[in-house]
Amino acid sequence: MEHFAAGIVILLGFWITGKLVGYAIRRFGRRMPHNAGLLELLARTAKIAVLSLGIASALGTMGIDISALVAGLGLTGFALGFAFRDVLSNLLSGILLLLFRPFGPGDHISVTGLDGEVTSIDLRYTVLKQPGKMVLIPNSNLFTNPILVDNQPPAKP
Repeated sequence: MEHFAAGIVILLGFWITGKLVGYAIRRFGRRMPHNAGLLELLARTAKIAVLSLGIASALGTMGIDISALVAGLGLTGFALGFAFRDVLSNLLSGILLLLFRPFGPGDHISVTGLDGEVTSIDLRYTVLKQPGKMVLIPNSNLFTNPILVDNQPPAKP
């Protein structure tokens, strides 16, 4: 029973730490409002990582052998990473585009034969507006191909 109580205290400590880390990242994010979505993702990820570490520590303290669980989670993570490599590539590219901001909404860009005015950039796609249509370009294409950025949209006839 003593180990169970210690495990609960450890879990509670990690839960509070996760909340504090998330709060600190969000507070820091107020200084960078143009990256609010990116910092929210970082805050959630950090909170989940701290809580996961806390669960593993609490279970280990309670006397439960977690080596098989950790190995299983590692293999599952590898399999999911391989299965979702395109999605993860777009996600990481979106994070880097939002962080470095080589272009923004309102800019006119050309990439891989597509051009238009950037209307939005999210974690998966960048949306270009063309006359009469919208084009969704996966962020990994924008990150791996040359981009022509024109801050002045073309003159209308």
